[in-house]
Amino acid sequence: MNEQDIIDRVKQLYADAVIDLAGADCSFEMYIISSAFEDMNTLQRQQSILALFKDELASGKLHALSVKVKTPKEQGRGSGLVQIAEL
Repeated sequence: MNEQDIIDRVKQLYADAVIDLAGADCSFEMYIISSAFEDMNTLQRQQSILALFKDELASGKLHALSVKVKTPKEQGRGSGLVQIAEL
């Protein structure tokens, strides 16, 4: 699975998402900022993203996916995320 495939899949569910993706081969770390996370707790946010890749994670096509998700308000309060550019 390549970086663009991962980004596109997240954007299908969260169109306003700003995504920073790092990694290679089948192991990635993803930072996502979206207003859609406003009414979700941290676990719900992560589960919603990981569910998008359930089959790939089960088959090994995607070995590891670390997900950090924030709302725009949380990012603005010094959440520790670096400034990211929309890909």
